[in-house]
This record gives sequence, C-alpha cells and structure tokens, in this order.
Amino acid sequence: MGDGLHGWGPALEAIARRKDEALAMGGEARLVRQRQRGRLNARERLERLFDPGTFFEIGNLVGTTEEPAVPADALVAGSGRISGRPTLAGAEDVTVLGGSIGTGASDKRFRLCQLALQERIPLVMLLEGAGHRVTEAVVGRRPGDLMGLAELSGVVPLVCLVLGASAGHGALTAPLCDFVVMTETASIFAAGPPLVRSATGEDVTKEVLGGPAVAMGAGGVVHNVVVDDAEAIELARRYLGHFPLNAWEPPPRRGGPDAGPRRIDILGLVPPDPRQPYPVRPVLTQVVDGGELLDVQPDFGRSMVTVLAHLGGRSVAIVANDPGELAGTIDSDAADKAAHFLDVAGAFGLPCIFLADNPGVLAGTTAERQGILRHAARLFAVQHRLQVPKLHVTLRKAFGFGSSVMAMNPFDGQTVTLAFPSITLGALPAASAASAIDDPEERLRVAAEQARASVTAAARLSYDDVIDPRELRNALLAGLDLAEGREAGPRRPRAGGILP
Repeated sequence: MGDGLHGWGPALEAIARRKDEALAMGGEARLVRQRQRGRLNARERLERLFDPGTFFEIGNLVGTTEEPAVPADALVAGSGRISGRPTLAGAEDVTVLGGSIGTGASDKRFRLCQLALQERIPLVMLLEGAGHRVTEAVVGRRPGDLMGLAELSGVVPLVCLVLGASAGHGALTAPLCDFVVMTETASIFAAGPPLVRSATGEDVTKEVLGGPAVAMGAGGVVHNVVVDDAEAIELARRYLGHFPLNAWEPPPRRGGPDAGPRRIDILGLVPPDPRQPYPVRPVLTQVVDGGELLDVQPDFGRSMVTVLAHLGGRSVAIVANDPGELAGTIDSDAADKAAHFLDVAGAFGLPCIFLADNPGVLAGTTAERQGILRHAARLFAVQHRLQVPKLHVTLRKAFGFGSSVMAMNPFDGQTVTLAFPSITLGALPAASAASAIDDPEERLRVAAEQARASVTAAARLSYDDVIDPRELRNALLAGLDLAEGREAGPRRPRAGGILP
C-alpha cells in the first residue's frame, strides 16, 4: 500500500469517526448553552481535574453504535494524574440526554469502581445528570456502581463534585463519598421537581428542593459550597493531597519552610475566662504549617470545626470546639459532622488532633427531639475506635459528655494528652444554677476545685503535661514524633468502611 497504512485505513477511519462523535458530546448548540450557564462541559472538567496531558479515556465508544448515537453514553470516564499521582474519574455529560444513566454508562460507572479497587487509587465523580434514563430499563450487566462505591469506602479516597442539577441514582453517589463539594448554582435531590409535583402535589424549584442551603446548611449531604466548577475542581485536588492513594499506604508528607518547631503567639486569641467566647480558627491558623487550613463542612454544625492541615509536614485531621458558636456546645449536627470526619481520617491513617473547649452537649427539648444523646454517642464511639495517633488538648473547659466525645478520657489510646493552665472540668459548671448546690459557700468551693483541674488532673496523670499555650504547636509536634513508629507497620483497610 502506497499510503503507508498497510491496509489499516478503513478500520482506522471508522474508529476515528466514532471517536469524533464521542468528542462532539451533545453538539455545539448544547455546549454553547452550557458555557452560557457559566459551567464547564464534562470533558473540560476532567481536563482541569487531571494534570495537563495525563487524561486517558475509557469507554468513549460506548453509545456510538446507537441510532442516533449517544456520545460516550453521557458519561466521560478515565484515568489521569492529580499532582503526579494516579486517579480515576467519571463526569456526567448533561449535554447528552441530560446526563442520564443508560446501560452503557451504568457499566462504565461500575468499571471505574472496579479499577479503583483493583489498582488501589482514588475515584472522583463529577455530577450533573438526571438519574436513570427513562427510555432504558437499566438492569445493567454488572453489579451496580452503588455497590462498587460501598465496597470502595475506606479503601481509597472518594470525592464527589455536584456541578449542576443531580437527581436520582446519580445523586446517591454523593452520600457514599468521603468528601462532597457543590457549586452555588448546583442542586441535588432524590427526585426532581416534576416527580415531586407528581407524587406529592408540591410545586418546588430545584434550588428550594436541593440547593446549597438545603444540601449543606440543613441536610449536611454536601460538605463545602464553592462559586464555580473551577473552584470545586481545585478544592478536590487540594483535598486529595492530604490523603494517601489507598488505605495500605501512609499519609503523604510534604516539606516547606514552616515544618519545624516554633512558638506561637495565641495568648491574645484565647481569653483565660472560660465564659468569654472567641473564634477558634485563628488559633488553628497559628498552629499549623503555613497557616493553611482546608475547612471541611464549615457551615454545618458550626460549633465544631473540622479541618485538614499539615503539621511538621504531616497531614493531620483537627477537630476543635468553637466557643464563638453556641459557646462551643456540641449539638447533633456538630457531632455527626465530627464523627464522619474522624471516620474518614481514621480510615486513611491521618493523626487526629482534638482541641476541647466546650460546656458539654446541647441540652433542651429541641436537642432531645433531635436525638442529641445518640448523635453524641456516635461521635464518642468513632473517636474511641480510632487506631491512628490521637492527640488531645483541653484549652479552657470541658464538661460532662462534652469531654468524652473530644477524646479527653484518660488512658483511651491517646498518644499525648495535654492541657492549658487554669482549665475547668466537671460534670457541669458548679457556678450554674443547674449544679443543684444550694449552699453558696459550697458552690464556690466546688467551682474553685473545678478551676484547679489542670493541676489536680495532671497530678493523677489524666494529662501528660500542662503546657504554656505558646508551646501548643511544639507539643503537638512532639506527640507526632512519638507516634512515628506506627508509620513503619503494615497497613490494611479497616473492616466496615465509612458510614455515610
């Protein structure tokens, strides 16, 4: 053959034509509408997610034999590298049949789960789709992707980005993932407005049904809300940088100019009076490397702060009461938020740091109706079962069950247990009318005893040390150094995965 193709020309042309159909997605008109909404299309999203030039697509011929063709069966999927490390991802293509899930896309979703388990690498799902395709009976020729995600839980990191309207089966991806981000114009729900109207008669918009105020603020299905696709994708890349590829590996380390010991100036940030509120995030910024915090679920359960950070170059998970919100009291949302956060951190070997400053769990009829005892008990059980290094610091106060859920129980597997001077401990504040101490002198005596807790508890070795607050970072670094021997041991995924 003079063309140099040695007879391969027709076959190559046929495949190239079908691949071009897949690359065209839903056609120029729909792609223009997607841009006008201020959103990237599915392929642009994956190009931003992966390091430049590393995306390798799988299943792009799925749907191209249909009449008419269904490009990639509305799901663009494949592998690439994020910050140099291998990762899998699937992006629903809303320009093709509304991003709905057909038989081919269902198989591709399971194939992604299968590969993530087999190759032990993270999986990222990018959602903007209508759920199962009404015109197809999607029984699937493989086990379902939801089963695949459940089996991946706690084995590899799972991230979900909600970048438009996500309904039905596709939306169920989100609560099965470790970390969920949505954009300000996105929405997520079990069933969309037309089905809700048909089933209940309720006339509701996508935003009211499952916009950010519901999905994050009220329901807690979503962890973080960002402005647009680009910010969501960048946050996903940052998040994955805190985790190993899988549960067999230790968490990653990073260098940098601020990885060593240093004193921190927080005396003006933490008032010694336990009744005076203050925001805890500025304290955390002083403690961690470079002042960099990845705040997980900041607008849900606001009296608890859950952040990922680096300390001495190590990736760590920090759970801190925030006395600037409800005086640091732990309500049901705060307990659930912290429990899930610690469950994820524990599954992937991140040391967990607890900074306690709370008057206990929330009391009252509303709290009881919300099951505060059950939610707080879940948090207690999760922190107790952690097999990673636990570092506890009581900053000013911890009363009742509020101390236990923050890992203050002595000899409960902590690598180090510390306290600031003049902390106050007890079943409940003696100065409170709820203390049931009628004698004013007795009340003063008990209150004084509670205020001496840093000395009396340390004398009984309930605390390993009472530290100058300015030495907080250095003391935590020493605790991490003490736990370094664990990094050399064999690792394997924890049984049971991570509960949604």
